[in-house]
Amino acid sequence: MYRINRNFLSTNIHKPFLLKPVGKDYLWGGDRLNYDFGKNVPLSPLSETWECSTHPDGPSMVVSGVFEGVSLPEVLKLHPEFLGTHPRTQGELPILIKFIDAKKDLSVQVHPNDEYAKEHENGQLGKTEMWYVLDASPDAKLVYGLHHKTTPEQMRKAIETGTLEKYLQKVYIKKDDVFYIEAGTIHAIGAGALIAEIQENSNLTYRLYDYDRKDKNGKKRPLHVDKALEVANLESSNEPHQPMRVLKYQPGWASELLCRCKYFQVERIMLNTETNHNMVQMQVGSISFNVLLCVGGCGVIFYGDEALPFFKGDCIFVPADSVEMHIHGKASLLRVSC
Repeated sequence: MYRINRNFLSTNIHKPFLLKPVGKDYLWGGDRLNYDFGKNVPLSPLSETWECSTHPDGPSMVVSGVFEGVSLPEVLKLHPEFLGTHPRTQGELPILIKFIDAKKDLSVQVHPNDEYAKEHENGQLGKTEMWYVLDASPDAKLVYGLHHKTTPEQMRKAIETGTLEKYLQKVYIKKDDVFYIEAGTIHAIGAGALIAEIQENSNLTYRLYDYDRKDKNGKKRPLHVDKALEVANLESSNEPHQPMRVLKYQPGWASELLCRCKYFQVERIMLNTETNHNMVQMQVGSISFNVLLCVGGCGVIFYGDEALPFFKGDCIFVPADSVEMHIHGKASLLRVSC
């Protein structure tokens, strides 16, 4: 349990703080999150790092500032005002942010929407998500929906006979691509993809197909065919096209909107103040917290007489109504809010 430091009672504690992730060693993962992002997580493979999470399956830990050593769920329980006044932020952090390293293909899967999850999964949230491609091998692909309308009976037969892939729509991907995966969409990340994922705060996944693979104990991972077919969109899916993205330039930085939906908003910020030694002012209002995920470069956040350096791979939580901040450096950041 966090105990209040009396030295901070007279100061504004709405300050940014660095998060330490939880790692996952699913069988399809690689080692790039440790080597390329310096995660220093003692897992092999290291498939995912849950960078900003209050989910019980992998809560993040605060590793800077007054809350250092306290889990993010505990901090937000003590200070719910950090989440902001947006209706979606009331009571809990509504999002989960991950890095994903797919050395091998992920299972073909689908996620339920909120209504189904609340009814069938003890009141949990469903899972709509967004992928930002950090890197991709030349032949990397993802599964996005189906080529044409299919019946549950056809899907079951294809799963039983190992022929499901003929129905799946596969799309080549490249660095800097963005994909919005609405709940109910059959999907899979393919081998060779390095992804930043922003999603609802949920860990509900229904596997349709897993290539008959076995885990480290020699057992096949379970499928969830009945539930998957109850929630899956079996209509044909249009091939996803990259959304129109408009860069907005200001002195020292540029930004573009990657995704806005009812669950979250994601912007990419390209910071470059190294040449003129200036700093960019950043404001976070009362409506929502912000999360800054550094996907390239490095910099420093200055607030009052304090400074918080950040590097590629770092994740920073900024409370709603944060103190005034200025950023200096050369970096690419994903800025997530609700």
